[in-house]
Amino acid sequence: MSDYESKINRLIGRWEGKKAEGKETIEQHKRKEERDALRQTVTHTNPNASVETFRETMETPVVDKCDVLIVGGGPAGISAALAAARASTKESPIDVLIMERFGCFGGVITTVGMETLGWYRYEGCTVDSEGIGKELERVSKRMGGSDRKWAFNDSECLDTENFKFIADMLLEEAGCRTLLHTSFVDAIMDPDDSTKIIGVAVENKSGRGIIKAGRVVDCSGDADVAARAGARFTKLNRKDAMGLTTVFNVVGVNKEDFLKHIEKKPATYEDWSKTWQQDTTGKEDDLKSPYMQDEFSELNDSKKEKKEPISFGGSWSALTEKGEATNLNLVHMKGFDPLNAQDLTKAEIMGRKGVMEAVEALKKTVPGFNDVKLRNVAMTMGIRDSRKIIGKYNLTGRDVASQAKFEDTIGVFPEFIDGYNILILPTTGRFFEIPLRCLQPDTENLYVAGRCCAGDMVSHAAMRNMMACTVTGQGAGVAAAISFRNKEPASKVTVKDVQAELVRQEVNIHGYVGAGAEWASGMTSGIKSKI
Repeated sequence: MSDYESKINRLIGRWEGKKAEGKETIEQHKRKEERDALRQTVTHTNPNASVETFRETMETPVVDKCDVLIVGGGPAGISAALAAARASTKESPIDVLIMERFGCFGGVITTVGMETLGWYRYEGCTVDSEGIGKELERVSKRMGGSDRKWAFNDSECLDTENFKFIADMLLEEAGCRTLLHTSFVDAIMDPDDSTKIIGVAVENKSGRGIIKAGRVVDCSGDADVAARAGARFTKLNRKDAMGLTTVFNVVGVNKEDFLKHIEKKPATYEDWSKTWQQDTTGKEDDLKSPYMQDEFSELNDSKKEKKEPISFGGSWSALTEKGEATNLNLVHMKGFDPLNAQDLTKAEIMGRKGVMEAVEALKKTVPGFNDVKLRNVAMTMGIRDSRKIIGKYNLTGRDVASQAKFEDTIGVFPEFIDGYNILILPTTGRFFEIPLRCLQPDTENLYVAGRCCAGDMVSHAAMRNMMACTVTGQGAGVAAAISFRNKEPASKVTVKDVQAELVRQEVNIHGYVGAGAEWASGMTSGIKSKI
């Protein structure tokens, strides 16, 4: 075992020790036997609510039908919709519908304002996710929606406003049907099989309706569909969950003065420990980072004294030549439940107030920001974790940090862990495979993609990242289309057919050129399952 692998093992071991001491509190909803016993009267994890079952005579009208329904239009949802549509053939066309509660697609990119699908590409990141995620970056660059890099490395920064149009265009060109301003309300279950989803109830300006679907892909970010359908999931309490963030941007930065300030006072990832008390492998500590913390010391001291659950500091991403700081990830709220509407309301209001305070602090303390003006506050907060399904396989921190390989791999992600006070950057070329099983809950004909896929805390710190969400989205979209086309239950989809289609869509499911082709031709790769 190399010195680096030993460091990784010690790091994960320390985290597992903390978990054993009770630092991680996970609320598990309904063990399978409990859920099955209760299903006669309660069909999901909220004892005060019930999942609707489809009845031809019910008052709620069926407003649409499709083969594959994608709920949620963020990076995972866009990838799922594009992948499912591209799996369609003349002989077996797949009707794909993607619905989104906001007025645009893009999710965290367009509604939160996070401009990097993957900000981790420092020198040494030789293996990265391929597929629709990379395509989104390439198309954005070609269409003028990505004209700069993240500070200090080779990561693409997207124009988050331009991306709204790019997402529309890609979905339209792929033949996907789209439905905006539409909120998911409930899961519609088969009246003859309460474990099988056959559609969803929605609300929009047209009223309440039902969309029937052959397969559903939950890309809600919070596993809303899975939870309402009775699938098991885990959820951290307020104390242990990662915080919420209100992203904002400003104009009027004197770029020359600011970069001189950064040059005189460079920040590294070791400085992140001033805010998050993080663990690293050591190789990250000296890498340059677009980070600000000391600039907010007076403001943070004031908030601590008042015991307000808000803190200031973080990344500034990149600057345009016109003096725009387009992604200021600096205002964080802790101790709020992202599944509680009252908590969300309080945090949104606190975050906007915090943005105003942060802008004033920047003007006073940061050279080049003296005359900035607030340009935009994110449409909604950035949420890092909420529900995570319990899948057929649950990823672990050791999978992520030990180059795990799986027979049902749907793609790869570099060894990048960012969350719960752990930071590992993929500067060694290491990566892990993502199994289809972590997208499969215990609800039939449902896949779950994005940050709510199955896994523990450390694996979530990897899988929550937007580029990883595109991997799970594409995998889930293809699996949904293939299972529908093959007339197979989603839980029993032929994995090699899914992998063959992913390879056809230019996904590198094993992380090196040509590996996927062996699966496509029915050959064995010799890779052993982790189970």
